[in-house]
Amino acid sequence: MASDMIRLSLDLSPQANNALESVASSQHTTKSDVLRKAIALVQVAEEARRANRKIGIFDTEANVFSEIVGI
Repeated sequence: MASDMIRLSLDLSPQANNALESVASSQHTTKSDVLRKAIALVQVAEEARRANRKIGIFDTEANVFSEIVGI
């Protein structure tokens, strides 16, 4: 799999890099893995938008806790 990967270089603000490092650390993973997961979430959000649907965070009783907008 690693040989199929594309290497990218990107510029982040210190705040964005700190957030990325924090999430990677809390999930015991790499910054690259966090970015791959973020891309997957944006793809889900885009598919929902095209289908006139919304995405959100739900509590254990399936009540909408928060609607995710703007991605």
